[in-house]
Amino acid sequence: MTIFERKKLERDKYRKLRNEISLNQKENVAKNVRLYVDNFVKEYKKIGYIAIYWPLNNEVDIRCLKEKISLALPRCKDKKELLFYPWDERPLTRDSEGILSPNNSFSLSHKQINMILVPCLSVDKNLIRLGYGGGYFDKLRRDKNWRNVPCIGVLTSNCVSTFPLTKAEWDIPLSGFITEKEIFV
Repeated sequence: MTIFERKKLERDKYRKLRNEISLNQKENVAKNVRLYVDNFVKEYKKIGYIAIYWPLNNEVDIRCLKEKISLALPRCKDKKELLFYPWDERPLTRDSEGILSPNNSFSLSHKQINMILVPCLSVDKNLIRLGYGGGYFDKLRRDKNWRNVPCIGVLTSNCVSTFPLTKAEWDIPLSGFITEKEIFV
């Protein structure tokens, strides 16, 4: 079986598990994310942007962070390029993947983003993330400057793999992950 076939089986498994989560579980993950971000902001004081995601397909919604800090949202470009833009009051538009995102004239650099919160279908204790297979986050993080920005996975505990996930040569481990039960960073 190829890496792609194994990853497809894992994606199918964790999509089903994610679809079983309750609203209460997702809200508790969001609470832990807020707790972690609040502590992060207190510790570093001088914060630029925290990059989050627009929630899709039963992902945990952490957009409430916008009440307290400056957020950036990703915009997918052609050729699997992912850029982050400030999330301001301007209307969002759909990117090349059909996801709502800012369409500002300037993107943010790795120097302006203090943390990336990324959705996960699954993650294992080696911090290997299972995403949707588009490769956007891994391609971004191939650049060592972006790899130095802490990248924290967001998911519910039932989707944390108890065994190592299939790892491809292009997979870059996360800095940690947050569930409703733990902050593993």
